[in-house]
Amino acid sequence: MGVPSPLHVLFSVSALFVLAGCAGSPVNLDPGNVNGRDGGGPVPSYPMLMRIGAAAQAGGDLPNAVGVYRRAAEMAPQEPAPLIAAGNALLQMGAVNEAIVSYNQALVRPGDTQGAQVGLAKAFLETGKPQLASAPLSKALEANPQDPKLLLLLGVLKDMEGQHREAQTYYRDGLSSAPGDRGLIINLALSLAVSGDYPNAIAVLQPVAVAPTASLNERQTLALIYGLEGNVPEAARLCRIDLDDASVERNLAYYQTLRELSPEARSRAILSARPGQTVLAPGTPATASASSSYP
Repeated sequence: MGVPSPLHVLFSVSALFVLAGCAGSPVNLDPGNVNGRDGGGPVPSYPMLMRIGAAAQAGGDLPNAVGVYRRAAEMAPQEPAPLIAAGNALLQMGAVNEAIVSYNQALVRPGDTQGAQVGLAKAFLETGKPQLASAPLSKALEANPQDPKLLLLLGVLKDMEGQHREAQTYYRDGLSSAPGDRGLIINLALSLAVSGDYPNAIAVLQPVAVAPTASLNERQTLALIYGLEGNVPEAARLCRIDLDDASVERNLAYYQTLRELSPEARSRAILSARPGQTVLAPGTPATASASSSYP
């Protein structure tokens, strides 16, 4: 099921310093030598490295962000934050196993490690292992039992376990404290759809998916639900907003295939996609599936 489209903007080292508020004495950062000991200036401090890593991550330069965060982790061996940040960037890159290692390294450090627990839960859900996601997610919920983002993850976990009614309860609990949260709305609608309740799934998602501000993810999730219901004309209309003719035909055929599966097999097929990602037919161009509703 599904988190925001990344903006891939490459930052030069000098631009990173400007964005990080580090104007002044120049510091030459080479990704392979981020300690600044190349004769170009003073050694960057831990806070400076964290700002540079965050700027690189925000700009889409994820590999450089990971390198800078790792250098910050070496500089501050008691701080879990840089390892959590590195794990988050690795997860964005799709390097799930490396992210898990980084989160586990953060957990053995003192301080606030809730972000590592949340990161581990996301990573295990992305690998299709809800049973492993349960323990770190439960620990994170102990500190913030009403956090809507954690309730969303718990709902995803329950959906992946086939406990759709329980999942829907968690999504609705999240919406009670975060009305209008689009991630919760999309996942609630998809959960209702995989449990066969198409009218309510459409009623939940349609106001968001037809709004002028709707994303590809929202529109194409609604198209999927119409396709599962058998409303092919409406599914096709929504598909055409974002997809070319060949992709539209591919997705309509995919919906037909899903309709012919047993309810259990259909649910597995839909939920086996990376959580938070738009559910599109195999072969649909990757540029059409960049949107995400996963926190």
